[in-house]
Amino acid sequence: MKTNIAASVLSALLYAQGLLGFAALATVLLKERAPAEITVSANVPTGPSVVVVR
Repeated sequence: MKTNIAASVLSALLYAQGLLGFAALATVLLKERAPAEITVSANVPTGPSVVVVR
């Protein structure tokens, strides 16, 4: 019985470590893309725009 509990705990820890590793990889990949997205959005004018049609 204790062997089954130990195996379950070890399995849960390995699963959690895999999820954390995936989250870390996703964070690194998204951080590399962030400056390109910021520069694109920086070229967009901010504030209200007024278009006058006559």
